Amino acid sequence: MGEEVGEGIEERIYTIPLKAVKKAPRWKRSNRAIALIRQYLMKHTKSEYILIGTTINEKVWARGSQKPPSKIRVKVTEEEDIIRAELVE
Repeated sequence: MGEEVGEGIEERIYTIPLKAVKKAPRWKRSNRAIALIRQYLMKHTKSEYILIGTTINEKVWARGSQKPPSKIRVKVTEEEDIIRAELVE
């Protein structure tokens, strides 16, 4: 399904839709976007422990709290119990 990078390390790329963010009040939208990203990754990786990188946070908050992006591409690296998510360049 994903690429094997090394021993026990798997890498995948997800495009996460953030259209549901528009249902939140304007001043809560970026907070809700981060919560949706975490929720999406928990569902698709079946893991409770997820580390969201600073690049994702900066991308979501780049236009302020009221205008997050409508979708975001994320590279997920899975090492044993730890899931790390970074922005795809």
